[in-house]
Amino acid sequence: MAMSFLSLFFLLSPLSLFPYPASAIGEDFGFGIGRDIVMHEALAGTPLPAKDADHAPGYIPAPPAPSQAKPPRDDRPNAQPFIDQSGVYASILKKPAPAPSPAFPPGPDSNMGPAPSPDPASLTPIQQACRATNFTELCEASLKESNKVPAEPTATDIIQASIWIANQDLKKAQSMIQAILRGPQNVNLTNAAQNCVEYFQNGEYRIKQTVYALQRGRIKDARTYLSAAHTYEYDVWSALKYVNNSQLVNQTMAFTWSLIQLSSNALSMVKAHDVFGDDMALWGPPQSERNGLWEGESDNMTGFKFDYKVDFGSDPAPEDDGSGKNITGFGEMKPDVTVCKGGTCDFEMIQNAVDAGPTNGNRHVIAIKAGVYDETVRVPLQKKNVVFMGDGMGKTIITGAKNVQTPGVSTYNSATVGVKGDGFMACNLTIQNTAGNLPQQAVAFMSDSDQTVLENCELLGNQDTLYAHTHRQFYKSCRIVGNVDFIFGNSAAIFQDCVILIAPRTVTPEKGETNCVTAHGRIDPAQSEGFVFHNCVINATQDFMPFYLSNPVVHKNYLGRPWKEHSRTVFINCLLGPVIHPEGWSPWSGTQGLATLYYGEFNSTGPGGTSWGECPGVTRFHLITLRHTLWRISFKAMNGFPNRPFYLHLLYNN
Repeated sequence: MAMSFLSLFFLLSPLSLFPYPASAIGEDFGFGIGRDIVMHEALAGTPLPAKDADHAPGYIPAPPAPSQAKPPRDDRPNAQPFIDQSGVYASILKKPAPAPSPAFPPGPDSNMGPAPSPDPASLTPIQQACRATNFTELCEASLKESNKVPAEPTATDIIQASIWIANQDLKKAQSMIQAILRGPQNVNLTNAAQNCVEYFQNGEYRIKQTVYALQRGRIKDARTYLSAAHTYEYDVWSALKYVNNSQLVNQTMAFTWSLIQLSSNALSMVKAHDVFGDDMALWGPPQSERNGLWEGESDNMTGFKFDYKVDFGSDPAPEDDGSGKNITGFGEMKPDVTVCKGGTCDFEMIQNAVDAGPTNGNRHVIAIKAGVYDETVRVPLQKKNVVFMGDGMGKTIITGAKNVQTPGVSTYNSATVGVKGDGFMACNLTIQNTAGNLPQQAVAFMSDSDQTVLENCELLGNQDTLYAHTHRQFYKSCRIVGNVDFIFGNSAAIFQDCVILIAPRTVTPEKGETNCVTAHGRIDPAQSEGFVFHNCVINATQDFMPFYLSNPVVHKNYLGRPWKEHSRTVFINCLLGPVIHPEGWSPWSGTQGLATLYYGEFNSTGPGGTSWGECPGVTRFHLITLRHTLWRISFKAMNGFPNRPFYLHLLYNN
């Protein structure tokens, strides 16, 4: 199998180093080629915490019954699978997939699957465009009523009109949230409504970015921004469902669900335009990898083509010595301000250093000296290109203990460090949440920042350690520790050369437990998100390994489970320790996502990568059927962001 790289070269070979002695993991690191979409029940040990099984967009539930108390669980948005987006692409030729299943539960207005349809040439432009959406009737009616579609519209005209329609309803939904805040309050309702205000503000900002990107032909960026806005809208609905104690909240939920459908339609049309071009007669119902659609192979793509070339524009190509050590550019940065204890630096608190930074997009490099900083840090939306530079893992430590068992605290705002401003970067530090290993969400690091980069960082926690919420993110040579769904969210994230360790979850781990490394949350087949793990080590902490070795049968540890219907996660050239169960993947609840997710594995090595369970209809990555896989993440130059685009390319040919 020949292999080449476009701009950055990394030797794709099994990792030669392992963080545990051979006596702890066994001598034989046999060669294994992937479990792909293998989902089985985890029957032994402590079960995973029960989480709600929200309906994915496409199904309008009956109005929820009012509830007086917040259920003791998940306030996170609903799910999705694979990778292809504004920034991350994949193309794999493989065995024919099983017969496609609807991407959404059949709803009163859904148009899923290859149902017979009239000759596209006989349809009006609006009808042609709406064929690409999940909610065809709503799409056609809203466009006709908007008076925003010209007599002879282009694809761009219709897409712009659909985005305008969704944005108008978003503004109405914001007013409804403000009305909730003016009404009777309790701590959980207030927190949920305040989170919703934030979600909608983020969504409105990303919609503006979408329009700006489309006007300049940057359709991949537009897909990223609109995918994020869609996630924020779902987050609003998800947050309100736990505090639905009034007619106003119920009405706001119903209106938000309609907004989610409008947003889904706009996103589907943007994807169709990206994949199939301007000719709307070529557009069809939303499809994904499970339907046999692999972006990058179509002859009529108007976006990225398989030409195996990179256009850096007027910017110089990234300098790299072939080792991958210079790809993030931290070594070239000089601090603007310093933070330390004792009063000898510019600031004693990290948050004060963030607040003092510019709002014009210029890079703001904060050198954080060795020490323990017990504070909650927030990088707001207007603070772009903020950089944290520590003195090393375990030396510069940012710590907190917020968790959802505290009244008024949600998963989203439990993070020790939460960032929203685009272009956030961090290196050489530890971020932890010390809330403990009881069943509770307690996030260490949460990112809503597009073009997030973390290198040589340590993220420590238990349940929900890393909330890679939205947008494009890159984690290089990081150490991530947790147990339940501890890498989760709905972002397009690449993890390269990372060490990912499962920690004990229960007070008595010797009795057994069930853990999952990932829980990806893609909710719509048109969204461009997914997780990619490349050249990573997945194993147990030194605390957990003795418990596992003493009784492996009672410990079930999986690579992931589908938090949402369209969850996408892929492991490439990873070393899997013995703690990973041979079945590889776990279901979420019943059959949720099993017909629509995309989970893949290629070239796994180690004791946990040598076998996989049998499952009818499973498509695995074999050398015979794997033709090419291309993953690309592009960090375009921005004011103050690295003064050149950053590209990561992995190209396989056989």
